Amino acid sequence: MAKVVFKVGDDVSTDIIYPGRFMATVLPTETPQYAFVDYPDFNAKIKKKEFPPQSIIVAGKNFGCGSSREQAASCLKGPDFVVIARNFSRIFLQNAINLGLKMVICPAIEASEGDELEITSDQVINKTSGKSFPIIALPKARQAIIDAGGLIPFARQLLLKGKR
Repeated sequence: MAKVVFKVGDDVSTDIIYPGRFMATVLPTETPQYAFVDYPDFNAKIKKKEFPPQSIIVAGKNFGCGSSREQAASCLKGPDFVVIARNFSRIFLQNAINLGLKMVICPAIEASEGDELEITSDQVINKTSGKSFPIIALPKARQAIIDAGGLIPFARQLLLKGKR
């Protein structure tokens, strides 16, 4: 079980997640400091590492719309967030899969900051409200990439299996 630490609405663009003015910073170890930088309270907590791994960001529809910047996914992967959204933009979704960011597509999600959520293979259970919401599972191949930690670790696993 994990807690919702941040809630955003629909059409949250990559410029909101990781503003373009920080595009000179591309290292995954450095990008988290700029995650949601225009939300200073939330950003300060990220910088202070106040959130435990697997803390949840809940979003509406079209999370990650806008430009194709990979940093929007890497800045969320660094603190080991899980993003639950009604849906994701296509390019953000693929970038996030390639980087191993944990994401859940849950079209009917209802949760507020502070709510405790449990994610199972087919639903998100809001332990605070007592409601549950079905998820749309990613295709197995895409989920395998996320589970491996991203495309590079996944490819490494495949190569090592092939050598045995």
